[in-house]
Amino acid sequence: MSIQSILLPMFVQVLLTFILLFWMIGLRLQALRRGQVRAEAIALRESKWPPRVIQIGNAFHNQLEVPVLFYVVMLLALTTQTLDLFVLVLAWMFVISRIVHAVIHVTSNSLQHRTPVFLIGAIAVLLIWIIVIGRLIVFTSL
Repeated sequence: MSIQSILLPMFVQVLLTFILLFWMIGLRLQALRRGQVRAEAIALRESKWPPRVIQIGNAFHNQLEVPVLFYVVMLLALTTQTLDLFVLVLAWMFVISRIVHAVIHVTSNSLQHRTPVFLIGAIAVLLIWIIVIGRLIVFTSL
C-alpha cells in the first residue's frame, strides 16, 4: 500500500475543511460589508451573525471535532505500520461520511439526515482506533 493511498483520505478531509473555512470567511466578510452585522457585535461570539453565516460556520467547526481523532489515528497507524486495506476502507468511509454530513449541514441542515451520517463516520473512526490499538498491543506483547 502506497503512502499516497494512505494519505489521500486525510488530504481530502483537509480540503473539505479549507473549503468550508473560506466559504465561512467569505460569508462573514459579505455580512460585514452589507451591514447585516457590526464588527463590535460579533467580536466575541458568533450569535449575532446572520443564520446562513452561522450555519456554514457550524459546518466548518464540525470539521475541527471528530476529524482530529481521525488525523491522529491515521498518523499513528502510518508510523506504527498498523494500516491495511480494511483500515483504508474505514478511512474513506469516514471521509465520505464527513463530506455527506457537510453537504447536509450547508443545505437542508436536517438532523434526521445528518445524525445517521455523523454516526457512520464516528463509528468508522472508532473502529480504526480499536484496530490500531489492538494491533499495537498484540505486536508489543509478542
